[in-house]
Amino acid sequence: MFLLFGTALRERVLTIVSFVCHFCGKDASQEVVEQSTKFSLFFIPLFTISRRHFVACSNCGGMTALTRQQANNGIEWAQRNRQMQ
Repeated sequence: MFLLFGTALRERVLTIVSFVCHFCGKDASQEVVEQSTKFSLFFIPLFTISRRHFVACSNCGGMTALTRQQANNGIEWAQRNRQMQ
């Protein structure tokens, strides 16, 4: 029997910021990630079922959940700091 529908989990790195991780205490790069679950039919993603954002430390792997607004603020902060350099 073939399954014609299902879900797929996708992760996308939105930006990378640098600050002190509250897990390991190191000043390390942090990835702001969007994780979405998509419903698919015949292996074609049709729509998003759920979406969440988090920041992951590149040093220790510690993850902290973010709201969509916090993720957007991180993206804006990273863009402003790149322009200043």
